[in-house]
Amino acid sequence: MQCGIDLGSRNVKLVLMEDNAIVATRIYETADFYRTYGRRDAKGLKVDFAGLGLGNTGRVVATGYGRNTVDLVGATVISELKAHTNGACWQTGLTDFTLLDLGGQDSKVIKVRGGKMVGFETNDKCAASTGRYLENMAAVLGITIEELGEYSENPVELSATCAIFGESELIGRIVEGFSVAELGAGVNYTIFKRVKPMLAALISEIVVFTGGVALGGAIRGMIEREMGVQVIVPKYPQLNGAIGCAVAAG
Repeated sequence: MQCGIDLGSRNVKLVLMEDNAIVATRIYETADFYRTYGRRDAKGLKVDFAGLGLGNTGRVVATGYGRNTVDLVGATVISELKAHTNGACWQTGLTDFTLLDLGGQDSKVIKVRGGKMVGFETNDKCAASTGRYLENMAAVLGITIEELGEYSENPVELSATCAIFGESELIGRIVEGFSVAELGAGVNYTIFKRVKPMLAALISEIVVFTGGVALGGAIRGMIEREMGVQVIVPKYPQLNGAIGCAVAAG
Protein backbone atom coordinates (compact mmCIF):
# COMPACT_ATOMS: atom_id res chain seq x y z
CA MET A 1 0.00 0.00 0.00
CA GLN A 2 1.05 3.57 -0.69
CA CYS A 3 -0.62 6.68 0.76
CA GLY A 4 -0.54 10.14 -0.78
CA ILE A 5 -1.63 13.20 1.21
CA ASP A 6 -2.23 16.68 -0.18
CA LEU A 7 -2.30 19.09 2.77
CA GLY A 8 -4.31 21.82 1.05
CA SER A 9 -5.29 25.22 2.42
CA ARG A 10 -9.00 24.43 2.13
CA ASN A 11 -9.09 20.63 2.11
CA VAL A 12 -6.85 17.70 2.95
CA LYS A 13 -6.98 14.98 0.31
CA LEU A 14 -5.82 11.39 0.83
CA VAL A 15 -5.37 8.63 -1.73
CA LEU A 16 -4.47 5.01 -1.02
CA MET A 17 -3.01 2.96 -3.88
CA GLU A 18 -2.08 -0.69 -4.34
CA ASP A 19 -0.70 -2.37 -7.47
CA ASN A 20 -0.90 0.97 -9.32
CA ALA A 21 -4.65 1.28 -8.66
CA ILE A 22 -6.61 3.60 -6.37
CA VAL A 23 -8.27 1.65 -3.58
CA ALA A 24 -9.49 4.49 -1.32
CA THR A 25 -9.92 8.27 -1.38
CA ARG A 26 -10.82 10.81 1.31
CA ILE A 27 -11.44 14.57 1.30
CA TYR A 28 -11.65 16.53 4.57
CA GLU A 29 -12.03 20.20 5.47
CA THR A 30 -8.54 21.19 6.57
CA ALA A 31 -9.20 22.42 10.12
CA ASP A 32 -11.55 19.51 10.81
CA PHE A 33 -8.93 17.02 9.60
CA TYR A 34 -6.22 18.30 11.94
CA ARG A 35 -8.65 18.66 14.85
CA THR A 36 -10.12 15.17 14.46
CA TYR A 37 -7.27 13.02 13.17
CA GLY A 38 -4.08 14.87 14.14
CA ARG A 39 -2.21 14.24 17.39
CA ARG A 40 0.98 16.15 18.21
CA ASP A 41 3.89 14.53 20.05
CA ALA A 42 7.59 15.26 20.45
CA LYS A 43 8.33 14.17 16.87
CA GLY A 44 5.60 16.22 15.19
CA LEU A 45 2.05 15.59 13.99
CA LYS A 46 0.83 12.01 13.90
CA VAL A 47 -2.18 11.13 11.75
CA ASP A 48 -4.68 8.62 13.13
CA PHE A 49 -4.89 6.44 10.01
CA ALA A 50 -6.91 3.82 11.86
CA GLY A 51 -9.49 6.48 12.67
CA LEU A 52 -9.55 7.42 9.00
CA GLY A 53 -10.49 3.83 8.18
CA LEU A 54 -7.42 3.33 5.99
CA GLY A 55 -5.72 0.59 7.98
CA ASN A 56 -2.10 -0.11 7.03
CA THR A 57 -1.08 2.71 4.72
CA GLY A 58 2.47 1.60 4.06
CA ARG A 59 4.75 4.37 2.80
CA VAL A 60 3.31 7.90 3.10
CA VAL A 61 4.26 10.83 0.83
CA ALA A 62 2.85 14.31 1.44
CA THR A 63 2.66 17.64 -0.37
CA GLY A 64 0.51 20.75 -0.39
CA TYR A 65 0.08 24.09 1.32
CA GLY A 66 0.87 22.63 4.75
CA ARG A 67 3.88 20.53 3.82
CA ASN A 68 6.39 23.09 5.19
CA THR A 69 4.41 24.04 8.30
CA VAL A 70 3.17 20.62 9.42
CA ASP A 71 5.85 18.10 10.46
CA LEU A 72 3.96 14.94 9.50
CA VAL A 73 5.52 12.02 11.34
CA GLY A 74 6.58 9.16 9.07
CA ALA A 75 5.92 11.00 5.80
CA THR A 76 8.26 11.90 2.96
CA VAL A 77 7.61 15.40 1.61
CA ILE A 78 7.74 16.36 -2.07
CA SER A 79 7.00 19.64 -3.85
CA GLU A 80 3.53 20.45 -5.13
CA LEU A 81 4.91 20.81 -8.66
CA LYS A 82 6.34 17.29 -8.63
CA ALA A 83 3.20 15.83 -7.04
CA HIS A 84 0.85 17.44 -9.55
CA THR A 85 3.06 16.46 -12.50
CA ASN A 86 3.09 12.84 -11.28
CA GLY A 87 -0.67 12.87 -10.75
CA ALA A 88 -1.51 14.31 -14.16
CA CYS A 89 0.76 11.86 -15.99
CA TRP A 90 -0.73 8.91 -14.09
CA GLN A 91 -4.34 10.00 -14.54
CA THR A 92 -4.15 10.80 -18.25
CA GLY A 93 -1.37 8.54 -19.51
CA LEU A 94 0.08 11.60 -21.28
CA THR A 95 3.70 12.70 -21.21
CA ASP A 96 3.51 15.99 -23.13
CA PHE A 97 1.02 18.65 -22.01
CA THR A 98 0.51 21.80 -19.97
CA LEU A 99 -1.02 21.36 -16.53
CA LEU A 100 -3.30 24.02 -15.06
CA ASP A 101 -4.14 23.52 -11.39
CA LEU A 102 -6.51 25.98 -9.70
CA GLY A 103 -6.47 25.33 -5.98
CA GLY A 104 -8.16 26.90 -3.01
CA GLN A 105 -5.56 29.63 -2.52
CA ASP A 106 -3.12 29.39 -5.42
CA SER A 107 -2.85 28.58 -9.12
CA LYS A 108 -0.13 26.67 -10.95
CA VAL A 109 0.79 26.15 -14.60
CA ILE A 110 3.34 23.43 -15.38
CA LYS A 111 4.78 22.52 -18.79
CA VAL A 112 5.46 18.77 -19.05
CA ARG A 113 7.60 17.10 -21.70
CA GLY A 114 8.51 13.42 -21.67
CA GLY A 115 6.74 13.09 -18.33
CA LYS A 116 9.05 15.67 -16.73
CA MET A 117 8.42 19.26 -15.67
CA VAL A 118 10.35 21.64 -17.94
CA GLY A 119 8.80 24.95 -16.86
CA PHE A 120 6.29 26.38 -14.43
CA GLU A 121 4.59 29.53 -13.20
CA THR A 122 2.68 29.96 -9.95
CA ASN A 123 0.47 32.59 -8.37
CA ASP A 124 0.13 32.32 -4.60
CA LYS A 125 0.12 36.05 -3.79
CA CYS A 126 -3.46 36.87 -4.74
CA ALA A 127 -6.75 34.99 -4.28
CA ALA A 128 -8.31 36.39 -7.46
CA SER A 129 -7.56 33.27 -9.55
CA THR A 130 -8.41 30.62 -6.99
CA GLY A 131 -11.27 28.52 -5.69
CA ARG A 132 -11.59 30.73 -2.61
CA TYR A 133 -12.37 33.69 -4.88
CA LEU A 134 -15.09 31.71 -6.65
CA GLU A 135 -16.58 30.63 -3.32
CA ASN A 136 -16.80 34.26 -2.19
CA MET A 137 -18.33 35.41 -5.48
CA ALA A 138 -20.89 32.58 -5.44
CA ALA A 139 -21.90 33.67 -1.94
CA VAL A 140 -22.39 37.25 -3.17
CA LEU A 141 -24.60 35.95 -6.00
CA GLY A 142 -26.52 33.68 -3.64
CA ILE A 143 -25.80 30.52 -5.64
CA THR A 144 -23.72 27.36 -5.17
CA ILE A 145 -20.21 27.17 -6.53
CA GLU A 146 -21.41 24.25 -8.69
CA GLU A 147 -24.01 26.48 -10.35
CA LEU A 148 -21.49 29.29 -10.78
CA GLY A 149 -19.13 26.89 -12.55
CA GLU A 150 -21.56 26.39 -15.44
CA TYR A 151 -22.10 30.04 -16.49
CA SER A 152 -20.06 31.15 -19.51
CA GLU A 153 -22.33 33.05 -21.94
CA ASN A 154 -22.45 36.87 -22.21
CA PRO A 155 -20.03 37.58 -19.37
CA VAL A 156 -20.34 40.93 -17.63
CA GLU A 157 -17.11 42.96 -17.71
CA LEU A 158 -15.43 42.85 -14.30
CA SER A 159 -12.16 44.76 -14.22
CA ALA A 160 -11.05 44.60 -10.57
CA THR A 161 -7.85 42.56 -10.17
CA CYS A 162 -8.19 42.16 -6.40
CA ALA A 163 -10.49 39.58 -4.80
CA ILE A 164 -11.73 42.07 -2.19
CA PHE A 165 -12.42 44.88 -4.66
CA GLY A 166 -13.90 42.29 -7.01
CA GLU A 167 -16.70 41.58 -4.55
CA SER A 168 -17.58 45.29 -4.37
CA GLU A 169 -17.55 45.54 -8.16
CA LEU A 170 -19.80 42.49 -8.46
CA ILE A 171 -22.32 44.01 -6.04
CA GLY A 172 -22.31 47.15 -8.19
CA ARG A 173 -23.11 45.06 -11.27
CA ILE A 174 -25.96 43.35 -9.41
CA VAL A 175 -27.42 46.79 -8.64
CA GLU A 176 -27.22 47.61 -12.36
CA GLY A 177 -29.65 44.76 -13.07
CA PHE A 178 -27.54 42.14 -14.85
CA SER A 179 -28.77 38.55 -14.63
CA VAL A 180 -27.14 35.94 -12.38
CA ALA A 181 -26.07 34.00 -15.49
CA GLU A 182 -24.28 37.03 -16.97
CA LEU A 183 -22.69 37.92 -13.65
CA GLY A 184 -21.57 34.34 -13.06
CA ALA A 185 -20.05 34.20 -16.54
CA GLY A 186 -18.24 37.45 -15.77
CA VAL A 187 -16.78 35.99 -12.60
CA ASN A 188 -15.53 32.91 -14.46
CA TYR A 189 -14.06 35.08 -17.19
CA THR A 190 -12.03 37.01 -14.63
CA ILE A 191 -10.44 33.71 -13.58
CA PHE A 192 -9.61 32.95 -17.19
CA LYS A 193 -8.06 36.40 -17.68
CA ARG A 194 -5.89 35.91 -14.61
CA VAL A 195 -4.46 32.54 -15.70
CA LYS A 196 -4.27 33.27 -19.45
CA PRO A 197 -0.79 34.90 -19.35
CA MET A 198 0.65 31.95 -17.43
CA LEU A 199 -0.95 29.50 -19.84
CA ALA A 200 0.23 31.46 -22.88
CA ALA A 201 3.82 31.36 -21.63
CA LEU A 202 3.77 27.55 -21.27
CA ILE A 203 1.07 26.52 -23.74
CA SER A 204 0.73 23.09 -25.34
CA GLU A 205 -1.81 21.57 -27.68
CA ILE A 206 -3.27 19.74 -24.68
CA VAL A 207 -4.04 21.36 -21.33
CA VAL A 208 -4.77 19.09 -18.35
CA PHE A 209 -7.03 20.99 -15.95
CA THR A 210 -7.05 19.99 -12.25
CA GLY A 211 -8.21 21.35 -8.91
CA GLY A 212 -11.73 21.85 -7.64
CA VAL A 213 -12.38 24.65 -10.14
CA ALA A 214 -12.02 22.12 -12.96
CA LEU A 215 -15.27 20.46 -11.86
CA GLY A 216 -17.24 23.28 -13.53
CA GLY A 217 -17.40 23.44 -17.32
CA ALA A 218 -17.31 27.21 -17.84
CA ILE A 219 -13.60 27.97 -17.46
CA ARG A 220 -12.68 24.83 -19.36
CA GLY A 221 -14.78 26.01 -22.30
CA MET A 222 -13.26 29.51 -22.19
CA ILE A 223 -9.74 28.09 -22.39
CA GLU A 224 -10.65 25.86 -25.32
CA ARG A 225 -12.41 28.61 -27.29
CA GLU A 226 -9.99 31.46 -26.71
CA MET A 227 -6.70 29.57 -26.77
CA GLY A 228 -7.51 26.91 -29.38
CA VAL A 229 -6.35 23.96 -27.30
CA GLN A 230 -7.82 20.70 -26.08
CA VAL A 231 -8.61 20.73 -22.36
CA ILE A 232 -8.73 17.42 -20.47
CA VAL A 233 -10.22 17.17 -16.99
CA PRO A 234 -9.08 13.87 -15.43
CA LYS A 235 -11.36 11.62 -13.39
CA TYR A 236 -10.11 12.97 -10.04
CA PRO A 237 -9.24 16.66 -10.55
CA GLN A 238 -9.36 17.51 -6.84
CA LEU A 239 -7.19 14.54 -5.88
CA ASN A 240 -4.43 15.08 -8.44
CA GLY A 241 -1.76 16.16 -5.94
CA ALA A 242 -2.56 13.32 -3.56
CA ILE A 243 -2.49 10.84 -6.44
CA GLY A 244 0.93 12.17 -7.45
CA CYS A 245 2.17 11.61 -3.90
CA ALA A 246 0.83 8.03 -3.88
CA VAL A 247 2.57 7.40 -7.22
CA ALA A 248 5.83 8.72 -5.72
CA ALA A 249 5.32 6.48 -2.68
CA GLY A 250 5.10 3.49 -5.00
